[in-house]
Amino acid sequence: MGRYEIRVKGHLDARWVAWFDGMALTHDGDGTTLIHGDVVDQAALHGLLGKVRDVGLPLVSVTQVDPDN
Repeated sequence: MGRYEIRVKGHLDARWVAWFDGMALTHDGDGTTLIHGDVVDQAALHGLLGKVRDVGLPLVSVTQVDPDN
């Protein structure tokens, strides 16, 4: 298990939260959206990345972050 931040180009509206398994969405001023939250395992992470691909969102970055921050 780990906490991840997946950054994509564009701003996603709140309806996408369900599509991304309840992960939080945060819009940044640079025109990107941060999809972030806890991921149970690597298979779940790959599933989320597959959803990013399936929707055609340009992937900017994937970062594992310290859960205490």
